[in-house]
Amino acid sequence: MRSRRAARSTRLVLAAVAVTALASTATACGPDDAVGAGSSATPSAGGGSDESRSKESPSRGSDSSGSDSGGSTDKSSSGTSDDNKSGYGQSCGTNDLDFTLSSESQAGGYYLVTAKAKSGITCYLDVNTPSASFGSGVDGVASPVGQGGEDPIKLTGSAVAYTGINPKTTSDNAGAEFESVIVALTEDDPNPAELQLPEPANVDKPIVTNWSTNRSETVPLIP
Repeated sequence: MRSRRAARSTRLVLAAVAVTALASTATACGPDDAVGAGSSATPSAGGGSDESRSKESPSRGSDSSGSDSGGSTDKSSSGTSDDNKSGYGQSCGTNDLDFTLSSESQAGGYYLVTAKAKSGITCYLDVNTPSASFGSGVDGVASPVGQGGEDPIKLTGSAVAYTGINPKTTSDNAGAEFESVIVALTEDDPNPAELQLPEPANVDKPIVTNWSTNRSETVPLIP
Protein backbone atom coordinates (compact mmCIF):
# COMPACT_ATOMS: atom_id res chain seq x y z
CA MET A 1 0.00 0.00 0.00
CA ARG A 2 2.70 2.42 0.92
CA SER A 3 4.48 1.58 -2.26
CA ARG A 4 1.50 2.46 -4.46
CA ARG A 5 0.84 5.70 -2.61
CA ALA A 6 4.43 6.78 -3.02
CA ALA A 7 4.34 6.11 -6.77
CA ARG A 8 1.11 8.07 -7.13
CA SER A 9 2.55 11.02 -5.25
CA THR A 10 5.58 11.00 -7.52
CA ARG A 11 3.37 11.11 -10.65
CA LEU A 12 1.37 14.05 -9.27
CA VAL A 13 4.54 15.99 -8.58
CA LEU A 14 5.87 15.38 -12.10
CA ALA A 15 2.56 16.45 -13.64
CA ALA A 16 2.56 19.66 -11.62
CA VAL A 17 6.11 20.40 -12.75
CA ALA A 18 5.14 19.87 -16.42
CA VAL A 19 2.14 22.18 -16.14
CA THR A 20 4.29 24.88 -14.51
CA ALA A 21 6.90 24.67 -17.27
CA LEU A 22 4.25 24.89 -19.98
CA ALA A 23 2.71 27.97 -18.41
CA SER A 24 6.12 29.66 -18.19
CA THR A 25 6.77 29.04 -21.92
CA ALA A 26 3.39 30.50 -22.91
CA THR A 27 4.06 33.60 -20.83
CA ALA A 28 7.53 34.22 -22.35
CA CYS A 29 6.33 33.98 -26.01
CA GLY A 30 2.86 35.47 -25.93
CA PRO A 31 0.85 36.54 -29.02
CA ASP A 32 1.65 40.22 -28.43
CA ASP A 33 5.38 39.58 -28.52
CA ALA A 34 5.07 37.60 -31.75
CA VAL A 35 3.19 40.41 -33.48
CA GLY A 36 5.67 43.02 -32.26
CA ALA A 37 8.61 41.06 -33.57
CA GLY A 38 7.01 40.68 -36.97
CA SER A 39 6.26 44.43 -37.26
CA SER A 40 9.79 45.48 -36.43
CA ALA A 41 11.21 43.10 -39.03
CA THR A 42 9.11 44.36 -41.95
CA PRO A 43 10.74 47.82 -42.49
CA SER A 44 14.21 46.29 -42.10
CA ALA A 45 13.58 43.77 -44.85
CA GLY A 46 11.82 46.13 -47.30
CA GLY A 47 13.98 49.25 -46.84
CA GLY A 48 11.04 51.34 -45.59
CA SER A 49 7.28 51.15 -45.46
CA ASP A 50 5.05 51.59 -48.51
CA GLU A 51 3.79 54.90 -47.12
CA SER A 52 7.29 56.40 -46.80
CA ARG A 53 8.21 55.28 -50.34
CA SER A 54 5.07 56.92 -51.80
CA LYS A 55 6.03 60.22 -50.15
CA GLU A 56 9.48 60.15 -51.78
CA SER A 57 8.18 59.78 -55.37
CA PRO A 58 6.56 63.23 -55.75
CA SER A 59 9.75 64.86 -54.51
CA ARG A 60 11.84 63.24 -57.24
CA GLY A 61 9.28 64.17 -59.90
CA SER A 62 9.31 67.80 -58.80
CA ASP A 63 13.11 67.99 -59.21
CA SER A 64 12.89 66.67 -62.78
CA SER A 65 10.22 69.21 -63.70
CA GLY A 66 12.35 72.06 -62.37
CA SER A 67 15.29 70.95 -64.51
CA ASP A 68 13.20 70.95 -67.70
CA SER A 69 11.93 74.43 -66.97
CA GLY A 70 15.47 75.74 -66.65
CA GLY A 71 16.39 74.34 -70.09
CA SER A 72 13.51 76.17 -71.76
CA THR A 73 14.60 79.48 -70.26
CA ASP A 74 18.14 79.11 -71.66
CA LYS A 75 16.83 78.47 -75.19
CA SER A 76 14.60 81.54 -75.05
CA SER A 77 17.50 83.69 -73.90
CA SER A 78 19.67 82.37 -76.73
CA GLY A 79 17.01 83.21 -79.31
CA THR A 80 16.78 86.79 -78.10
CA SER A 81 20.59 87.26 -78.42
CA ASP A 82 20.42 85.95 -82.07
CA ASP A 83 17.55 88.43 -82.96
CA ASN A 84 19.61 91.38 -81.55
CA LYS A 85 22.46 90.53 -84.03
CA SER A 86 20.19 90.45 -87.09
CA GLY A 87 21.59 92.53 -90.00
CA TYR A 88 24.86 93.35 -88.25
CA GLY A 89 28.02 93.25 -90.39
CA GLN A 90 26.29 93.21 -93.78
CA SER A 91 27.67 94.85 -96.90
CA CYS A 92 26.07 98.17 -97.76
CA GLY A 93 23.69 98.36 -100.66
CA THR A 94 23.01 101.73 -102.29
CA ASN A 95 19.46 101.67 -100.89
CA ASP A 96 20.89 101.26 -97.34
CA LEU A 97 22.37 104.75 -97.52
CA ASP A 98 21.27 108.37 -97.67
CA PHE A 99 23.31 110.63 -99.98
CA THR A 100 23.85 114.35 -100.05
CA LEU A 101 25.67 116.35 -102.75
CA SER A 102 27.33 119.72 -102.47
CA SER A 103 29.26 121.85 -104.95
CA GLU A 104 32.87 122.63 -103.97
CA SER A 105 35.30 125.11 -105.52
CA GLN A 106 38.65 123.38 -104.98
CA ALA A 107 40.62 121.98 -107.91
CA GLY A 108 38.56 123.91 -110.44
CA GLY A 109 35.26 122.73 -108.96
CA TYR A 110 33.87 119.33 -108.07
CA TYR A 111 30.93 117.65 -106.32
CA LEU A 112 31.33 116.25 -102.83
CA VAL A 113 29.03 113.29 -102.17
CA THR A 114 28.41 112.24 -98.57
CA ALA A 115 27.00 108.81 -97.72
CA LYS A 116 25.37 107.91 -94.39
CA ALA A 117 23.58 104.75 -93.26
CA LYS A 118 19.82 105.02 -92.93
CA SER A 119 18.35 104.90 -89.43
CA GLY A 120 18.71 101.50 -87.77
CA ILE A 121 21.20 100.14 -90.34
CA THR A 122 24.81 99.10 -89.73
CA CYS A 123 26.75 98.09 -92.84
CA TYR A 124 30.17 98.18 -94.49
CA LEU A 125 31.41 99.74 -97.72
CA ASP A 126 33.22 96.65 -98.98
CA VAL A 127 33.91 98.08 -102.47
CA ASN A 128 36.23 101.04 -102.11
CA THR A 129 35.43 102.89 -105.33
CA PRO A 130 31.86 104.00 -106.11
CA SER A 131 30.30 103.93 -109.53
CA ALA A 132 29.41 107.39 -110.82
CA SER A 133 28.00 108.40 -114.17
CA PHE A 134 26.20 111.22 -115.91
CA GLY A 135 23.44 109.79 -118.02
CA SER A 136 23.44 106.27 -119.39
CA GLY A 137 26.12 106.68 -122.06
CA VAL A 138 29.66 105.39 -121.83
CA ASP A 139 31.08 108.91 -122.18
CA GLY A 140 29.37 109.96 -118.96
CA VAL A 141 30.96 107.25 -116.77
CA ALA A 142 33.46 108.68 -114.26
CA SER A 143 36.91 107.07 -114.19
CA PRO A 144 38.39 106.20 -110.77
CA VAL A 145 41.54 108.15 -109.88
CA GLY A 146 42.48 106.08 -106.81
CA GLN A 147 42.66 108.94 -104.34
CA GLY A 148 41.98 108.35 -100.66
CA GLY A 149 40.30 105.15 -99.66
CA GLU A 150 39.67 102.93 -96.67
CA ASP A 151 38.50 99.36 -96.95
CA PRO A 152 36.08 98.58 -95.50
CA ILE A 153 34.30 101.60 -94.04
CA LYS A 154 31.72 100.98 -91.35
CA LEU A 155 28.61 103.13 -91.64
CA THR A 156 26.19 103.41 -88.74
CA GLY A 157 24.64 106.23 -86.76
CA SER A 158 26.40 109.53 -87.53
CA ALA A 159 29.38 107.97 -89.36
CA VAL A 160 29.82 109.15 -92.96
CA ALA A 161 31.95 108.45 -96.01
CA TYR A 162 32.92 110.89 -98.77
CA THR A 163 33.69 110.70 -102.44
CA GLY A 164 34.58 113.49 -104.89
CA ILE A 165 33.34 113.73 -108.48
CA ASN A 166 34.83 116.11 -111.05
CA PRO A 167 32.45 116.34 -114.05
CA LYS A 168 34.96 117.85 -116.50
CA THR A 169 38.70 117.29 -116.75
CA THR A 170 39.22 118.82 -120.20
CA SER A 171 39.99 122.50 -120.92
CA ASP A 172 37.91 122.98 -124.06
CA ASN A 173 34.22 123.57 -124.46
CA ALA A 174 33.44 119.98 -125.45
CA GLY A 175 30.99 117.92 -123.46
CA ALA A 176 27.31 117.67 -122.71
CA GLU A 177 25.16 119.15 -119.99
CA PHE A 178 23.52 117.06 -117.27
CA GLU A 179 21.31 117.98 -114.34
CA SER A 180 21.99 114.89 -112.21
CA VAL A 181 24.61 112.26 -111.44
CA ILE A 182 23.96 108.58 -110.80
CA VAL A 183 25.86 107.06 -107.87
CA ALA A 184 25.99 103.39 -106.91
CA LEU A 185 28.21 101.30 -104.68
CA THR A 186 28.95 98.83 -107.50
CA GLU A 187 28.51 98.87 -111.24
CA ASP A 188 25.78 96.25 -111.13
CA ASP A 189 23.90 97.66 -108.12
CA PRO A 190 20.16 97.24 -108.84
CA ASN A 191 19.20 100.37 -106.86
CA PRO A 192 21.44 103.29 -107.89
CA ALA A 193 20.82 106.73 -106.43
CA GLU A 194 20.20 109.72 -108.72
CA LEU A 195 21.43 112.95 -107.17
CA GLN A 196 20.30 116.33 -108.50
CA LEU A 197 23.04 118.88 -109.25
CA PRO A 198 22.78 122.46 -107.94
CA GLU A 199 22.83 123.59 -111.59
CA PRO A 200 23.41 121.91 -114.95
CA ALA A 201 27.04 120.81 -115.43
CA ASN A 202 29.12 120.46 -118.54
CA VAL A 203 30.43 116.90 -118.44
CA ASP A 204 33.49 115.63 -120.29
CA LYS A 205 35.74 112.82 -119.11
CA PRO A 206 34.58 112.89 -115.46
CA ILE A 207 36.60 111.32 -112.63
CA VAL A 208 35.72 110.00 -109.16
CA THR A 209 37.75 109.32 -106.01
CA ASN A 210 37.55 106.41 -103.60
CA TRP A 211 35.38 106.47 -100.47
CA SER A 212 37.09 108.01 -97.46
CA THR A 213 36.16 109.18 -93.97
CA ASN A 214 38.46 112.17 -94.51
CA ARG A 215 36.90 114.64 -96.93
CA SER A 216 40.24 116.29 -97.68
CA GLU A 217 41.33 113.06 -99.41
CA THR A 218 38.42 113.21 -101.83
CA VAL A 219 39.29 116.35 -103.77
CA PRO A 220 39.54 114.85 -107.29
CA LEU A 221 42.74 115.71 -109.09
CA ILE A 222 43.58 114.99 -112.73
CA PRO A 223 46.13 112.15 -112.81
